[in-house]
Amino acid sequence: SRPYTPMKGAFSTVWFDRYKISNDCPEHIESIDSMCRGLTDLINDEIKNGIAKNRILIGGFSMGGGMAMHLAYRFHQDLAGVFALSSFLNKDSAVYQALKRNETVLPELFQCHGTADELVLYSWGEETNKMLKSLGVSTSLHTFPNLNHELSRTEIEKLKTWILEKLPVEGAKTN
Repeated sequence: SRPYTPMKGAFSTVWFDRYKISNDCPEHIESIDSMCRGLTDLINDEIKNGIAKNRILIGGFSMGGGMAMHLAYRFHQDLAGVFALSSFLNKDSAVYQALKRNETVLPELFQCHGTADELVLYSWGEETNKMLKSLGVSTSLHTFPNLNHELSRTEIEKLKTWILEKLPVEGAKTN
């Protein structure tokens, strides 16, 4: 839990703070970077436990997808991939700034968004996808007509298929 500005500073279980739920305001980079440091520790723990970094996918729904994009495209550009469901990055995101200086192959982005989403507008997700693509990220955007800010079975099935393509079973290993 952390104080969350859109809820007038009330504590909420959110990945990071926002000044408002909008794509046209500055990012609360201090809280984003703090969470990135904690999540980096989790990635490093997985690597110490024998998981190859290029076999790690990260992602999430809504704010979790935004967090995953920050983590991967700013700090861990050698991961297997990123998924972002009903998510967006702010127009002047630190992610875009980092990718403008990038010259390496980036993790693929699998993105889904419902056209009826009233909390995270479809246009914000679409704009995020176009911007990342323009900066060298291999992206896919799966559109779900009439889907609000929620998950659907079809979306989860598409995500599962993508995960299995990105991380095929390696012989007898269970990693």
